[in-house]
Amino acid sequence: MLSREQIQELLLPITDPETGKSLVELQLIRDILTKEDHISLSIICLDTDEAKRMELEQEVRDRLREGGAENVHIRLRDATEHERTLLKRKSAPEGEEKLKGHGAGLEGLPLLSEDSGVHFIAIASGKGGVGKSTVTVNLAAALARKGKKVGLIDADIYGFSVPDMMGIEEGPVVEDGTIIPVERFGVKVISMGFFIRENNPVIWRGPMLGKMLRQFFSDVGWGELDYLLLDLPPGTGDVALDVHQMLPQSKEVIVTTPHATAAFVAARAGSMALQTDHEILGVVENMAYYQCSACGQKEYIFGRGGGARLAETLHTNLLGQIPLGAPENHISEPDFSPSVYKAGTETAQLFDDIAERIIIKCE
Repeated sequence: MLSREQIQELLLPITDPETGKSLVELQLIRDILTKEDHISLSIICLDTDEAKRMELEQEVRDRLREGGAENVHIRLRDATEHERTLLKRKSAPEGEEKLKGHGAGLEGLPLLSEDSGVHFIAIASGKGGVGKSTVTVNLAAALARKGKKVGLIDADIYGFSVPDMMGIEEGPVVEDGTIIPVERFGVKVISMGFFIRENNPVIWRGPMLGKMLRQFFSDVGWGELDYLLLDLPPGTGDVALDVHQMLPQSKEVIVTTPHATAAFVAARAGSMALQTDHEILGVVENMAYYQCSACGQKEYIFGRGGGARLAETLHTNLLGQIPLGAPENHISEPDFSPSVYKAGTETAQLFDDIAERIIIKCE
């Protein structure tokens, strides 16, 4: 099976006639997904001529076939006016240079002022492996389905996973010195993962992490937002402390599993929020049970009651219980995402209910 990197290498020679640059380098070949012997990708078309578009599609198929791929699904999409405008600009600096921006500080930023109208919600957990990021991306998508303008910062700088979980293949662009976040499922997303190549590890000290977070606030063009969610690293380390200091008005959602140990450790993250005078909106119990698809019977694999006990300990509410499972998304679908549940599914409805409870608490 071809990897995403191998597919990009095979398609690298395909160029845009106008600029002479590779479509891969211009990020016009996106959403590359592989599953078993199946490859799915999107082509952003600059040319409206149908014959040329078909030629381009055939060239992509031929090059992938030469690499051994037979089962290929290709989606063609017209470039938006915004995308066309950006392609006419000079190429932005790559890597971490993109984050230098215009150097604004936090002081005076309308986004962070108390009268901005933005509700900041940090999603926290005591330990890793409880599905905190899964809860974050689905809660963000649920808020967007409710008609809210939503932003999402992947603040788990060491363990960034949000772009992959949401099926985001393209990175942000820089326009007039401002980073434009990537939008997916109606959610504007920024992540350290956009600026690290080939999944390289991040080896930074605390002050550098804080600087990166500040740039996510100062140098990103968020536009108008109702909610800005932050996917925090697990535990109570430097990043969590920085967020609490930067955003004294932020609220918090704690994610745990029903297991007693997970709930016990999550209580530390909740205690930290309370000690820094941050309101806890509630607890989400993830992996609460496994429901048999054939008979509907629920099996409580990790025990029962951990989320309720944690909510009681923190003097807050249990916002919802999410079953153990994964979205039944198909790789050939245009809205494919490994971790975001489709609107209308049972689990998506559970997240919609949690989003509604949060909206009532915040607004």
